[in-house]
Amino acid sequence: MSNKSVQYDKIFLNQSRNPGKLRIAASGLGWKSPDIKEPFTVPQSEIRRFCWSKFARGYELKLILKNGIPVSLDGFELEDFEDLQNVIKQNFDMTIEQKDFSLKGWNWGKTNFLGSDLVFEVNSRPAFEIPVASVVNTNLSGKNEVALEFSTQNDGPVPSAQSDQLVEMRLYIPGTTTREEAAEGEEATEQNLASVFYETLKERADIGQVTGDAIVSFSDILLLTPRGRYDIDMYEDCMRLRGKTYDYKVDYTSIIRLFLLPKPDDQHVVFVIGLDPPLRQGQTRYPFLVTQFIRDEDMEVDLNIDEGLLREKYADRLKSSYDQPAYEVVSQIFRGLTGRRVTTPSNFSSHHGHTAVKCSYKANEGQLYVLEKSFLFIPKPPIYIGMGDIARVTLSRVGASVSAARTFDLTFTMRSGTSYQFSNINREEQNVLVEYIESKHIKIHNDLADEAAQNTLLSAALDDEDDGTADMDEDDNEDEEFEAESESDVPEEYDENHISSSDVEEE
Repeated sequence: MSNKSVQYDKIFLNQSRNPGKLRIAASGLGWKSPDIKEPFTVPQSEIRRFCWSKFARGYELKLILKNGIPVSLDGFELEDFEDLQNVIKQNFDMTIEQKDFSLKGWNWGKTNFLGSDLVFEVNSRPAFEIPVASVVNTNLSGKNEVALEFSTQNDGPVPSAQSDQLVEMRLYIPGTTTREEAAEGEEATEQNLASVFYETLKERADIGQVTGDAIVSFSDILLLTPRGRYDIDMYEDCMRLRGKTYDYKVDYTSIIRLFLLPKPDDQHVVFVIGLDPPLRQGQTRYPFLVTQFIRDEDMEVDLNIDEGLLREKYADRLKSSYDQPAYEVVSQIFRGLTGRRVTTPSNFSSHHGHTAVKCSYKANEGQLYVLEKSFLFIPKPPIYIGMGDIARVTLSRVGASVSAARTFDLTFTMRSGTSYQFSNINREEQNVLVEYIESKHIKIHNDLADEAAQNTLLSAALDDEDDGTADMDEDDNEDEEFEAESESDVPEEYDENHISSSDVEEE
């Protein structure tokens, strides 16, 4: 039987918003859309099986690749099935498995791990399937609740702007189960089903697992944001964060900024790691990791790296061993492995000689670092403000008398329209901040000076009013010298001196 090729129009790849053309031939299949530059192709040797099912847009042909990754092609008509069956049989010597999904709409059922998929079943029929390879993190949100987080990076052919992405799912799993591996003579212990599911998913999804040996590991590192202590394992292309609840794998390509900043207390140093995309814990995003070190704490480490690789790839960026303060060791190794420059304080000096000023952002107290090309507020929430994105800076004081206030507010209005207001800054810092901001040619508006001028005018007006009041008091004293008949001298009806009109007539 000769091989056959066929083409289908208006087919959607992986739930894309715009359709493309699908072509199936003996060598494999390819999909091309006018909205993307490169076509998406799958060689025949990488296909494990085909599945056919009813879908939101007609019918779906799903490919399961040998690496476990699914490929969704939807937009087919029911009458396309027989033609597809013949083409796939001729070209790949495979049959299409027909799969019926549950359409009851129930949100309760049971979960099964089938191959590389997590399947949620309702009445013994699949309601939906999730490739475990797409789960980047999972954690126990409660006693019976497990949260699944999915990757937001789009490595496929369909741009992120054209597709919707599932980023989180929570499963409520009540009940307990008995551990089967109890030793002979020991009582079987009960374990929450949620914990069993959580451990199984972590193992199957290889969450946080990295191939190869770590170049260096740092234990019990304090993070101020997100709060907790983590072990950090650093590999050639990524790092792994291992905490009590959360476990992350972070590619070095996601690290976009590094900061090494002394705290005003002269006892601690913070090392800030900027991430894009940010880490996620539930609904909270963390675009910055804020680590803290004791200034006088030393660290001694030896890198687990081949000398040849060290000279070839990391020349002038890494050393084979370190024996320095802990914050210097960690920052230098991050710089060497990521290739990112570490930003240190500028020549700015506050009134008290620090590189940052103490302030508050909403209800959170922290420090605003004034750097060479940016401002950075830490620890919570970390806010990065690039000087090139600032439209203007406003100094003001809300809700208090300017002349008596000992603090002021600093508001950054960005070119995008967003604004950040930092409050409770000591008035002693005003002059040094204004001088530094003006030196960067940033437009600055000082409401404090305007309000002070208004207060001066108001005080002068009040003084004039006081003078006018004094003159009026003198006039009142002169009026008191005029004696007129008081109301008590006028006879009333019940007074014997009162003469009515009738009395006049009688006379």
